[in-house]
Formats: sequence, C-alpha cells, structure tokens
Amino acid sequence: MQTLSQSPTDSAFVQNPYPFYNRARAAGPFFHWQDYDLTCTGSAAAVNAILRDRRFGREVPEEKRRLAPDHLAPFYAVEAHSMLELEPPRHTRLRGLVLRAFTSRRIGALDPEIRALSHELIDAFPHGPFDLLPAFAQKIPVIIIARLLGVPEEMSDDLLRWSNAMVGMYMAGRTRETEDRAVSATEAFVSFMRSYVEERRRRPADDLITSLISAEEAGEKLTTDELITTCILLLNAGHEATVHSIGNGVKTLLETRTPVAAFAPDKAAATVEEILRYDPPLHLFTRHAYDEVEVMGRTFRRGEEVGLLLAAANRDPGVWDRPDHFNPARPEKTNVAFGGGLHFCVGAPLARLELQIALPILFERCPTLRLAETPRYADVYHFHGLKRLMVACN
Repeated sequence: MQTLSQSPTDSAFVQNPYPFYNRARAAGPFFHWQDYDLTCTGSAAAVNAILRDRRFGREVPEEKRRLAPDHLAPFYAVEAHSMLELEPPRHTRLRGLVLRAFTSRRIGALDPEIRALSHELIDAFPHGPFDLLPAFAQKIPVIIIARLLGVPEEMSDDLLRWSNAMVGMYMAGRTRETEDRAVSATEAFVSFMRSYVEERRRRPADDLITSLISAEEAGEKLTTDELITTCILLLNAGHEATVHSIGNGVKTLLETRTPVAAFAPDKAAATVEEILRYDPPLHLFTRHAYDEVEVMGRTFRRGEEVGLLLAAANRDPGVWDRPDHFNPARPEKTNVAFGGGLHFCVGAPLARLELQIALPILFERCPTLRLAETPRYADVYHFHGLKRLMVACN
C-alpha cells in the first residue's frame, strides 16, 4: 500500500481535488493518506463494499473512544444522539421514526412549494452580476426544510449560520476558533429547538416535528434530546449538501455549455444524477471496522478507521466511461454522492427533488445565464462547494 501526501487545505487541491484522486486510485484499491494518517480508498468497488458491509460502521468502537475536551461537551452531547453517528439498535429506531414521518407523500407534496419559491427568488434577482449562492442556492434548501419541519422560515438566516458553524467541526484545518463557533451555534440551536418542541407539544401542526413528537408519544421512546438532535441533523443535512450541489451543478452546466434541453421532463433526473456524480457535495466519509475484515486484499483490524473518497469513487474509470467528462446523457448507474448502505442519506429524495425542480426553472427563466467571474471553491474539505458563484442573466 502506497503512502501519498496531499494537504486538504492546499489551494490547488481545494480548487481541483480530482488529479489527486486519480493518482490515489492508480496506487491500488487502498492508500495511506499521510496528512490524515488514514487508510483511504477511491475505488468504487471498495467504497461500495465497505458502505454495505455491516462489519464497518460510523460509531467508534468502545475501546477506541476518547473523552471529548470539556469545551466541546455541548457539541458532542448533541452528536451522541445523532443517527448519523450511531449503529443498530439505536440507529434503527431513530431512522425508522424519521422515515415514518419523512414519507414520500410528504416530500412529494413540496413540489409546488419548491416551484413557487424558485420563481419568487428568480423574480428578485438583481440587475447586473450577483452571487447566485445567497440569492438562490442557499435559500431554496433552508426555506424548504424549515417549512417541512414547521420551523418559521424567518429563522432561515439563523439556521444557516448555526449550521455552517456546526459543520465546521468536520472540515480540515479545524481551529479552537472553529470549535468555539460550533459550540456557540450548538447551544443556540438546542435552545431554539427545545422551545419549539415544547410549543409543538402544546399546539400540534401538520409538520415533521409534530409527527416525530406523535411517534414518541405513541410509545416509540424517542427522548426529547433525541428529538432535538434529529431535528438539528435534518436541518443541517437537509440543506448543506443541496446548497453545494446547486452551486457545483450550475457551475458545471455553464462551463460545459450544457443546453437547456438536458432538463426536458424525460431527461432532468439523469442530468441531476450526472451533476451529483461529477462533482458531489461531500468528498470524504469514514467508517470503523468492528471485526477483522478483509477487503480487496487489505485486512482491517477491529477499531481501524478507513476513509471513503466518495468523489473519487464517482469517477472510477472501471465503472464510468470517460469519468472526467460531464455527460448528462450518460446511462444512469448508482453513484455514492449520498453514501450507501445503512447510512444512505435520508434526505436524498428531497435533495434530488429540489435539484430536479429548481435547476430547470433557473435555466428556463434565465436563458442567458452566464458566469461573471471564474468560480472558486471554498476551503471546506471534507465538503466540496463554492465560495461564491458570480453570474449575470441580463
């Protein structure tokens, strides 16, 4: 197994990590990423195998757990109840409750709201160059997830700010300042959600929070802390990846001069899948081995961590023809932009719906949409999204 060095905060890597992924994949199914001191894989076969193997999971084995520093206790108190970080049986119960409330019917019912909101935001576009991220890409996911949960959408700016601070805990180059922002945001988020859950107990409504409360009261044993953490997870994950996907997708579509015909009713879903495959919003996700496991010639000991390079797997030439080429007409195959297996992103159907509705409307309403400056990616690895996206459409 080869050892490779690549700083995740290096400017060239931030702007284009794919040459490193190609080099890493050429080194074999696994390599040692020196900067993380972590065994990683960008092989589609290895990534898919580990995502679906129950001998690997997100929860750190007990003997490998370390006590969090005191100043991070509020943040990890919330993480302790996150289904993203848990394994069965707790994960099964939490995910089951969410899926019972987060139904396809409820998601599908958001279609007209996403359409109306897309048109409303486009109507408010300024004359001259503007940043599409705050004007469109950020607003659609955070407003829609707020409506779904039943949270006042006038809170969307606070929700966005809290979420951005919290996900900073997962980014390379984390500092004490990053941690303090995350803790402050966590405390504000928990305080708000606790008061809102109490309000929904007194005054039920047709929203996801009320549905989760009902499930708890029906004997499902969802504690208030679990309910609060689940709502925070849905608010964070419900918009973070979609913001990056919209931004990355518009950038790619404009740079490749993809015709609006790619968003015809019978083609929109395939175009969105190609956007997610080509430049996904999350690039690195980790798993822990729960047993001694052999994968493609590499033996993992219990407790060992492995990094799954989702974006590299999505460009594996063993799966896709000319993987570095953006091709909306590409025959659809399963990609790992939203993970896979037990922890497959619960919000993926909503994210896909938002992309399939908002992007066609954007390009139909703004046929002259063009880049006003060269887009730059933000230094947010393990995530991958733009710092800003300056465009013009008049």
